[in-house]
Amino acid sequence: MLSIAWVNTLEFTAPLWFLVLPLPLLVYRLLPAYRTKQSAIRVPFFSSLLQALDEKPSSGASELRPHWWQRVILLLSWLLVVSALAKPVLLGEAQTREQLGRDVMMVLDLSGSMDERDFMSPQGQVISRLDAAKGVLNNFAEQRKGDRLGLILFGDAAFIQSPFTADLTVWQALLQQAEVAMAGQSTYLGDAVGLAIKSFENSDDADREKVVIVLTDGNDSGSFVEPLDAAKVAAAKGVRIHSIAMGDPNTVGEAALDMDVINRLASLSGGRSFQALDQQQLNEAYQQVDELEPQLFNSISYRPKQAVHFYPIALVLVMYLLAFSVMTFRQLVRGNTDV
Repeated sequence: MLSIAWVNTLEFTAPLWFLVLPLPLLVYRLLPAYRTKQSAIRVPFFSSLLQALDEKPSSGASELRPHWWQRVILLLSWLLVVSALAKPVLLGEAQTREQLGRDVMMVLDLSGSMDERDFMSPQGQVISRLDAAKGVLNNFAEQRKGDRLGLILFGDAAFIQSPFTADLTVWQALLQQAEVAMAGQSTYLGDAVGLAIKSFENSDDADREKVVIVLTDGNDSGSFVEPLDAAKVAAAKGVRIHSIAMGDPNTVGEAALDMDVINRLASLSGGRSFQALDQQQLNEAYQQVDELEPQLFNSISYRPKQAVHFYPIALVLVMYLLAFSVMTFRQLVRGNTDV
């Protein structure tokens, strides 16, 4: 089993070198063998001596004949040298490198009106708008493989709860920590959008697509940056904004929804706006956003390579050292025997 696994992970980066494997056979067939001269005695009765001994004359040179084990070493050495020239590499375990597609910043309203319990959970329980938003955001995040998600929470002020990250588990945990009014009771929508735009300036990849998804249930109540001004800046910087309005647009006061501002906030930046009066519409809004922003995900698999061409060469050296040692030992033994 070990040998099979090793062979399966071996690759030759220059396999054309194996075409020279038959070269020694061609040399053996086409070129004459080297002959060594031998000593001879010249006598006038050479012909008579051959007839008496019933022998045939031979040339004054002989061809050295290697032993069978020497032939084996020569063949193995040639095979190993050619294998080394073919540049063998050992492949490691497969590695996957993921290229992320988009930076998506979620902007979530935590004003006091998000505590209104006018949404129904999938289990039929009455829940707050914030709990409904958390559930939908969790489901949305799980479908955004390849995207980096960020999270901004806002009320009287806006702050980054989670910078851009591809770790969805951490992002979802930070989302669950959000509570109503933890950033104040008001709705500073324009400041939150402005902070979202600024967060892209610190992104490590300027070519990645930039998307902001705003979820709010009220009108802007005094931001330093007007929402529409923030939308124009977003358009200039290539940031697309999708806005989702929760709650009844017929409400009055600070919790009232200005759908004209919400619609223009999205349209000015090239995004879309949605209205969600209940849990089903909220789910449908995020499904449409998911369709508008399809995943941009590319996964590259590779196997690290380790060069092993020096192993065949080392094996050749070891074989020749052993062969030289054997021949030297045999000559020593033969010399002692002759003495």
